[in-house]
This record gives sequence, C-alpha cells and structure tokens, in this order.
Amino acid sequence: MKKVISLILSVMMITSLFAGCAASAPAETTAPAAPETTAAAQTADAETEAPVETPEYTIAIVQQLDHASLDEIRTAAIAELQAKAAEKGVKVNVEEYHGQNDPTVLGQIGAQVVGDKVDMIIPIATLAAQTMVTAAEGTGIPIVYAAISDPEAAGLTGLDTVTGTSDALNTPFILDMMLSANPDIKTVGLLYSNSETNSAAPIAEAKAYLEEKGIAYLEKTGNTTGEITEAASALVGRVDAVFTPTDNVVMAAEGTVAEILNEAGIPHYAGADSFVTAGAFATCGVNYTELGAYTADMAMDILLGGAVPPFHIMDGGIITVNTETAAALNLDYSVFTAMANTVVEVKTGNA
Repeated sequence: MKKVISLILSVMMITSLFAGCAASAPAETTAPAAPETTAAAQTADAETEAPVETPEYTIAIVQQLDHASLDEIRTAAIAELQAKAAEKGVKVNVEEYHGQNDPTVLGQIGAQVVGDKVDMIIPIATLAAQTMVTAAEGTGIPIVYAAISDPEAAGLTGLDTVTGTSDALNTPFILDMMLSANPDIKTVGLLYSNSETNSAAPIAEAKAYLEEKGIAYLEKTGNTTGEITEAASALVGRVDAVFTPTDNVVMAAEGTVAEILNEAGIPHYAGADSFVTAGAFATCGVNYTELGAYTADMAMDILLGGAVPPFHIMDGGIITVNTETAAALNLDYSVFTAMANTVVEVKTGNA
C-alpha cells in the first residue's frame, strides 16, 4: 500500500513539474506584416515634401547715360550675371535704369532702388556711382561700380560695401602714340567736359606731359552735346591733333566731333575704343566687354557671400585704330605695331 501511495505522489510531482515549466516558457509571437505601400501613398508623400527653393536676387544696373562705351559694359555685365547665376544655381533679376546724365534723375533712381530693397546696385560711370553710394548710405546694400577712371578722386574708396572696376587711362602712352604718328606736332587740343570727374586726372597728366615736351596745348570744354560740338569746331585751324580722355559727355557727341575733326584733317586720340568706332582716329585702353564681365564676376562673388575686395584696375595695352579715319587723314599707323602687343583695326560704326 505504501508503494502505491509513493507512486501516486511521484506521478503528481512530475506532472506538477511539467506544468510549471510550461507556464514559465514565453509565448511565441509573430511580428505583424508591414502595411503594403501603394503607389497612391507614395505620390501623397512626395506631394507633402517641401520644394527646394532657388535663391533669388535682384540687381539694379544704373547707367549714367547712353552711349557706346557704357552700353557695351551694360550688355556684357548682364550676360555674365545670367551665365554665373546659371552656373551657381541661383536666379538673378536685373533691373535697368538710365540716368540721362542728369543728377536729379539719378537721385530719383537711387531713391527708388533703395526703396525697393534691391540686393545689389551696379552703377556704370562716375556720377552714377557717386549718386548710388549716397542713396544707399547706411542700408548695407553692396555697390559694385563699373568704369571709374579715378575711384579715389571720386570718393569711392575706403567704403565697406563699395568696390568695382577702374578703366584708368595711360595718358602718357596715348600721347606717345600721337607723337610717333606725327613727330612734328606743335599744338595739341584738349577736348573734355569740366563736369566729368573721369577727365580731371588725365587732363592734368596731359598738360604735364606736353609742357615737359615743349608742346603747346589749347583747352576747349563743354557740358552738353551742343557745347562739345562747338568746342570741337573752335579747335579747327588751331591745333595739329586732339586728345580726349574717357569723357562721357564727349563720347555722347563723338559722332559729330569726329566728322568736324576728320574733315579738318585733325586726328582725334581718345580714351576708349568706342570713340574710335564712332570715328576718332586711335586709342589705347581697356576692352569694355571684358570690363563689364569682370564687374559682374565681382558682383556675383559678393552677392553669394564673398568678401568685398579693393577696386580692380583693368589691364589696358590694346591699341585700336579706325582704318577709315586713318585713310581720310593719310596717317600711317604701322608705327603702333611696335608699341603694343595688340593693334585692333575697326571701321566707323563697327566694333
């Protein structure tokens, strides 16, 4: 009997042991299936993603007045701005303004572009640059000017947000050209506007050069197209050649000035190739297409976070000769080939 009871107890203990083990074992679980992503759901997710915005900037180009040199700079600058914008993956909106060489009009333009809170101003020529700097004072709007012959004299240096390009003229070299083509010159006419800051330094240099050479000079000035035309006429019969620096007022009248001087047999040496394509005889200066593009490159670098560098003086050394004018004046310009690496031949009206 005792053996039977012991056996029963043993069976009960074993049963109890298996039951306990089963209770302590973790239950097996199956991970739920991932929900199926449908094409519609993918489209909906894509539509909720925020679009990537292209950085966008507005640049105001303010041209002091309309003539070939400044037009060339503006055209080149706009083309380079758009090319650089595409390269950098940004959008540039260019707004053009023309000042008519009028301080009042330029002042109104300055007030407008500052009020519009443009991202940058590119003024072309000295009066435009000076007016824009005054208008933008205290706003932090960067200004990158183009074609300032003497930035320091124009008060455009030492300013934190102002820089640009200079077309500083090598006046002695142009007068060397003049004497190489005609060593017998006795009197030189100096034709310029006394309202042009650009003209002050090169005219002073021309006077010093001619005085050192013992050559007389005769000054004639004007501040409008009509006055410049009259001044050119007043030089006829009194001078052997005429020198004009990069003077915007004279450039605006150059077509008529060239006719007057060429008819009188007087070669006109000027400060930019645009004078020559308008009929003047010769120049040695910068390429204004290159100047416009370089200005635009500076502007884009600053716009995209670069530091404001000092102003840049463009390389010159390019002699440009109007072959039609040379023929009319019976002048041999072959002497220029020994003076410069590049001599460019143009005809009136053709760059």
